[in-house]
Amino acid sequence: MSIDLVLHEPEQPGNTGAIGRTCLCAGSGLHLIRPLGFSTDEKSVRRAGLDYWPRLRVREYDGLDAFFGAHPGARIWYLSTKAERTIAEGDYRDGDFLMLGKESAGLPEELLVRHPDFCVRIPMAEGERSLNLSNAAAIALYEALRHTGYAGLEKQGHLHRLSWPVP
Repeated sequence: MSIDLVLHEPEQPGNTGAIGRTCLCAGSGLHLIRPLGFSTDEKSVRRAGLDYWPRLRVREYDGLDAFFGAHPGARIWYLSTKAERTIAEGDYRDGDFLMLGKESAGLPEELLVRHPDFCVRIPMAEGERSLNLSNAAAIALYEALRHTGYAGLEKQGHLHRLSWPVP
């Protein structure tokens, strides 16, 4: 299982490509809710996602209703600068989704008020508007994975030429 990222109407192909790369490295899927501000066939998406994109579990949906219909009963965390709780306060589990909104407007407030217990934000300095979408996605995904003990992620830490000293 994993924690997957959902992008609601993303506008910038470079952000989506970078988020796809993060998802693949985290063992997560990427769900894209149309309309998109680009085609996923565009070079800029693939350039940002590098050679990771073909191996990514990515799925597209024709709107929010199609996404919700495909995942009935799913636990979805809504990331918004407007949320009262921080991402550290979430109770994340394998199988959850983290949904982020489009770069220019975030998630619709109508969606947020329907799910207040699942709205979380990334703490930021007072007066600052928002983080870049790909940075926010990475921060939120790895915070959620930290809560699950990084379940399913391979232990790493091998040097290329040398070995770590044995304690």
